[in-house]
Amino acid sequence: MLELLRIQNLALIEDLELEFSPGLNVLTGETGAGKSFILRALDFVLGDKLPPDSIRPGEGRARVEALFSLPEGDYVIKREILRDKNRSRIYLNDSLSSQEKIRELRSRLIMHTSQHEQQRLLSQAYHTKILDTRISQEMLAERDETLAELRSVKARQKEIADRARELEERREFLEYQEQEIAKVEPRAGEEEELEERKRQLREQAKSMQALERSLDLLEGQEHRVLDKVGDLHSEIAALAESDPELQDEAARLEEMRYELQELAVKLKDRPPPPDTEQELERIESRMWELGRLKRKLGRSLEGITGLQGEIRENLDFLDNCNLQLQQLARREEELEGSLDEVVQRINRAREEAAEELSLRLHRELRDLGFPQGMEVVFQFSPVQLSEQVTENRAKLMWKPNPGHPPQPLDQIASGGELSRFLLALVGLFSQEQAPTLLFDEVDAGIGGVTLSKVGQKISELAGRQQVILVSHWPQLACLARKHFLVSKEVEEERTSTRCRSLSAEEVQQELARMAGGGEQGRLLAGKLIEEGGHDN
Repeated sequence: MLELLRIQNLALIEDLELEFSPGLNVLTGETGAGKSFILRALDFVLGDKLPPDSIRPGEGRARVEALFSLPEGDYVIKREILRDKNRSRIYLNDSLSSQEKIRELRSRLIMHTSQHEQQRLLSQAYHTKILDTRISQEMLAERDETLAELRSVKARQKEIADRARELEERREFLEYQEQEIAKVEPRAGEEEELEERKRQLREQAKSMQALERSLDLLEGQEHRVLDKVGDLHSEIAALAESDPELQDEAARLEEMRYELQELAVKLKDRPPPPDTEQELERIESRMWELGRLKRKLGRSLEGITGLQGEIRENLDFLDNCNLQLQQLARREEELEGSLDEVVQRINRAREEAAEELSLRLHRELRDLGFPQGMEVVFQFSPVQLSEQVTENRAKLMWKPNPGHPPQPLDQIASGGELSRFLLALVGLFSQEQAPTLLFDEVDAGIGGVTLSKVGQKISELAGRQQVILVSHWPQLACLARKHFLVSKEVEEERTSTRCRSLSAEEVQQELARMAGGGEQGRLLAGKLIEEGGHDN
């Protein structure tokens, strides 16, 4: 059960703390006071979304905390929403948690029923969902997994067939491209390698020219640097005989002549360079061939080398796609058989669940004031899941009066009748885990004797599990074990929603207001308390 709910800085709520009791808890107040928003805050802490503008004006964050007590222990759930970061944080027992984990826990904590749920009653998909809560979930999961794989296989078949058809139309062009590429046999990065080799050959040619010019300077007929240095040495040596100061220069000249002779020998001994002209011609020819291929295919060399693998892959795909399609066809047949088998089991289980649920719903609705001759049936219609498999989907039908054939709820049910249908379903579905039941004006559209029947049913539910009810009816509010009054107050030009537990005297005053006020309202309130045995 829900023991404590605290709301801070959410919408018009500044700081609100509510302690709930076992059994029936009722929230009443004027329209627009904020009763339903308190339940929305509870939905928020259990995983539902609220926009950042739900934060109270002037505040940076809002917080909701709830304490639930279950047989295995207590759960404290806290959730904050931050205005500036447009996100929320959620905690379970003081540890950061996730919305997914809280939502998994939610079904054991609360079951929220509102007027919105009445509209779901008009959906055929919801009718089937009602039945599916009564049959094997493993069976439904097996169907979903098989159907998902079958659809995946069919999608893969279509993908392969579409691709094969498109490639078959292009086969001739693909083969032409492959042949043109095979003639040239380009390699990735080949152009860069050829450019680098051209640069190296040009450098070699420059080196050869420098070598030839050097040898010509040293020994050439026009220059012959060696002979000139030798002649200069002879002249300086002769001068040194009469001028001792020139002896060092003569020695250096002689040494220089020997070094130049060694240099000439070294240059002559260098290995001959390769035939750069021939290799350059080969490189230019190859680059022209690559350029022609690029122009022909309209791609860069890198694109062509990638295209080569792509073409081969596409042609191999065309050669092998028939085998793939045969294998997928066999798998499709297997899955169709498996799907048909599990769907047949689901159809039988739904029919059995529909028969049992119809009887139980009939009893519940009789207790809620429907006539004896009223009937509830589930009508099935086939829905195609695949080419060979049909599944029976349910539609809830009823006849409120004897002598008329069953008709869909959306054609004949009033708002009050839908409210009672919903109450009956909640009564049936909440028995397994007994969560806290939240009824948000589910009593709308009913009155008189029917209202009394609804009150009896809510009291019956509150006898086995906690119920929180938002209501405008004093006939229901008087049944509460704990009564909360929700109101709006304005202080210093700021509006706030307040909620407080009422004393016995305050309960009587609130019931009188709900009954219309005045002396008549006070009399009715007193009578309701006396008859209802109000315990506050």
